[in-house]
Amino acid sequence: MNVPAEARVDLGAIADNVGVLRERARGAEVLAMVKAEAYGHGLVEAAGAALAGGATWLGVAKLAEALRLRDAGLTVRTLSCLGVPGEPYEEAVARDIDLTVGALWLLDEIAEAAERAGRPARVHLKADTGMTRGGARGRDWEELVDAALKAEASGRVSVVGAMSHFACADEPGHPSIAAQIGAFTAMVEYAEKAGARFEVRHLSNSAGALTVPEARFDLVRPGIALYGLSPIPALGTFGLRPAMTLAAHAALVKRVPADSGVSYGLTYRTARETNLAVVPVGYGDGIPRHGSNLLEVLAGGRRRTIAGRVCMDQFVIDLGDDPLAAGDEIILFGPGDRGEPTAQEWADALGTISYEIVTRIGVRVPRAYPGGAR
Repeated sequence: MNVPAEARVDLGAIADNVGVLRERARGAEVLAMVKAEAYGHGLVEAAGAALAGGATWLGVAKLAEALRLRDAGLTVRTLSCLGVPGEPYEEAVARDIDLTVGALWLLDEIAEAAERAGRPARVHLKADTGMTRGGARGRDWEELVDAALKAEASGRVSVVGAMSHFACADEPGHPSIAAQIGAFTAMVEYAEKAGARFEVRHLSNSAGALTVPEARFDLVRPGIALYGLSPIPALGTFGLRPAMTLAAHAALVKRVPADSGVSYGLTYRTARETNLAVVPVGYGDGIPRHGSNLLEVLAGGRRRTIAGRVCMDQFVIDLGDDPLAAGDEIILFGPGDRGEPTAQEWADALGTISYEIVTRIGVRVPRAYPGGAR
C-alpha cells in the first residue's frame, strides 16, 4: 500500500559510512552522533547501524535522547552533550549515561544526583577553545577542573573525558582550526597536571575527522558524515553515500489550460496547456517553503521544478505533456543514482546546508528501512 510520502533510509549506507570514518580516524574511536532523530534518519535504527559499522560510542544533544537509546536496549557508552537545570540526572547516572559538564552549577547538580544514585557520574569536561558557545575557558576552566577533581575525590563523579568543538573545521585552512587545537591541548595539559586522568579527549566533528588528522585525539564525533552527506561539499563526497531517499506518490494529475495560475499567490502560470501533478508533502512535512518555484524533483524519469508556492501539505509540479498517474512515485531527493536531486543540491539551491534539509523532514513522513534493521 502506498503512503503519501516516506523517507527511505539505507542503514547499510550508514554502517559503510562509519567504515569510511574509521579509516580516516586511524586509531581513534568513533562516537556516532545520533542527535535530532539521527539527523532525521531515525534515532534507534541509525544508532544500531552505526554500531554495526564499528562505532563504539553514541552521542546525543539532549538527555531525553540518551534515555530513549537506553529504553531501546542500547547499552553502549553514550554521551549527552547539553544540559539544563532540573533534568533527571539521577536517572542518567543510574543508567550509565556519560554527561558533558561545562559549568560549575551543572557539575554541582550532577554530583548531587550521583550521590542520590549511589554511584559516581561519568563526566566529560567541556572546554571553550574559541567557538564561544558551550564550555568553560580561562579562569572558569581552572575552577571547573578544580571542582571536578574534588568531586571525583569525594566519589561523586568520575572525570573520564575532556572535549571541545570546532567552529570552522568545514573551512579548510581557517586559522581558528590550529588555534583551537592549540587551546584544547593546553587546557587538557592543565587539567592533567592538576590530576585529571582522562580516558578520552575529543574535539573533531565530521569535518575535523575527515580533514584534520592532528585533531583526532582519542575519539572523533562525526554527525552529518554518518548519513552520507559531506561536511565540506567543495572537497567532494569523501566516499560517503547518502542514506536517505525522500519519496512521495502523486495525489492527483490533471490537464489544465495555458495561463493557469498555480498555488497560493498564483506565482506560477502555465506557459501552455499542460499536465500538473499534486505532490502530497509540504512545509508541514519539512519541505522548505522558500523552495517554491526553485527546487527540483524527479517525476516520470525527468527532473521537474516545483511550480508555485509550497503549501503546508502539498506542492505542484508541471509535467508538460508527459504522462503521470495518481500513485506514481516521485523522488524529491536521494543519493542521485537515478538522476534525482541530492539533499546537497537542495541545500545549494536554498543557500543552506544539507544538515537542515534532512533534519527538518517531519514526523508525518514515516521512515522506512528497506534493508531492515542491522
